Amino acid sequence: MMEVKVINKRALVLVSDDSESRRLGSQELLQALRTEIDRCGLANEVDLNTIVDVGAKNLLPLVIIYPEAVVYGPVHPADAGRIVKEHLSQGRVIEEMIVPKHQLTGRIAWLAARSGALPAAQRIVLERAGRIDPESIEDYIIYDGYQALTKALTQMTPAQVIEELTISGLQGRGGAGFPTGKKWEIVASTSGSKKYVICNADESEPGTYKDRVILESDPHSIVEAMALAAYAIGADEGFIYIRGEYQLAQQRFQKAIEQAQALGLLGEHILGTDFSFHLHIHSGAGAYVCGEETALIESIEGKRGEPRSRPPYPTTHGLWGCPTLVNNVETLANVPPILRRSGEWYKKFGTPSSPGTKVYTIFGNVNLTGVFEVPMGITLREAISIYAKGMKNGAAFKLAQTGGSSGSLIPASLQDTPLDFAATRKAGVSLGSGALLIADENTCVVDLVKVLLNFFRFESCGKCTPCRIGTQRSYEILTRITQGQAELDALDELLKLADQMVRLSNCGLGQTAAVPIRDMLKHFRTEVEAHIQLGVCPTGVCPMRVEAPAAEEMQPLASA
Repeated sequence: MMEVKVINKRALVLVSDDSESRRLGSQELLQALRTEIDRCGLANEVDLNTIVDVGAKNLLPLVIIYPEAVVYGPVHPADAGRIVKEHLSQGRVIEEMIVPKHQLTGRIAWLAARSGALPAAQRIVLERAGRIDPESIEDYIIYDGYQALTKALTQMTPAQVIEELTISGLQGRGGAGFPTGKKWEIVASTSGSKKYVICNADESEPGTYKDRVILESDPHSIVEAMALAAYAIGADEGFIYIRGEYQLAQQRFQKAIEQAQALGLLGEHILGTDFSFHLHIHSGAGAYVCGEETALIESIEGKRGEPRSRPPYPTTHGLWGCPTLVNNVETLANVPPILRRSGEWYKKFGTPSSPGTKVYTIFGNVNLTGVFEVPMGITLREAISIYAKGMKNGAAFKLAQTGGSSGSLIPASLQDTPLDFAATRKAGVSLGSGALLIADENTCVVDLVKVLLNFFRFESCGKCTPCRIGTQRSYEILTRITQGQAELDALDELLKLADQMVRLSNCGLGQTAAVPIRDMLKHFRTEVEAHIQLGVCPTGVCPMRVEAPAAEEMQPLASA
């Protein structure tokens, strides 16, 4: 059985670490806090880190403590013992040291306003992960398994199931964030004698393996969720499309199907009702593009995995032309808990615009990699500090990529943006599927984007020209930049290619292939121009030309 470690620390302490704070003793304060935390035996419960550019020059050094979002300042090394003893050990806020919120301005005011934004850990999707035998239906039932299905079939109409899901505010966890209740309602209201439910488990985004964890540790939760979806929309047959490399997930899911059938929880007349549902596994063959729902449907039908032109959408014309509901693994895993407890209960977690929890995989230049589930709305800074236990070797955070290869490049300046659908959209980035690739100051952004475009050009199905040619051409330009063989007009060509891929590509692969290019030129243009105009890679990663550029080749660098 896969071991799933959920990393939880109950408090995050941030010490301001800009130049003015250091002049006023923030380094000594940081060391004093670390000493007191160790002395009180709180090292495994409290994470200590730094924050820069807080914008409160007259209050430095500052100490910010989450989850309360209490701001103390100015704080001196002599205050460390009291903060640790009273606040961190006894849970008593030191009122006379608090900076009144009306005195806070700029970024620090926004941080302080997030009081209570990081509640105690709550596992919803991973509530059974690592706690039950995934190959035992009895274990699943002991931990409230199939209660939601029983409740729905005996106490609720299909419309009431969809209404409860709508109340919860659950949004698709595959990256798009489309309201799940709305999608179910569309399929349910579409006429058709035959309808299908599909679970998209073709988890092909590099660095994303949360769905594999769910399937391997709790397969019955997805069996139950798909049965609930089928009941709600009026389907009697479903497919789960599992990535071909996920052999253990396929084996355990097949066993879960057989066990559920043996107990009358799948098949004909489930639980003695008129509802019948048959479930099948379809193994993918390794094509990244089949993560797109219409390409996935084509693959199930036995055709080449190429995206369809839309509209029509799968909700009305899906598998074999029938109305089809397609949800990913994590989205479906939220359904049984919602129906078991209620939509209002679910809305207590996360943010008003993005209720619930999110499962993330975190990897890269951090001290601890793995899977964790937290309420929607935590920030990158919190994810790195609390769950990844900080940056590796004390290096500075440079950027994060969210959602695998198709995700956004988020610079350090945006690391305090809440990770929910509305806040990331407002900041001009995307939340994606939940993979957090964390890169430090030694990462070359040009090299990183070149690697991503290399991936996209190989995974393009080749059906449409903007994606087939755009990814290849972009990769060639990026390669020339990393070799010091490009001119500044290459950046204009990159932007033009990116724009064409976004507007003209047939599916999300080509559209999202442009995202890292745009983010690179938006947030890291100076670094890119250094490769071109100075002939140097600031991080020393790229194999640039050895000789320095002649004086007449030098041009002023454009501002970032």
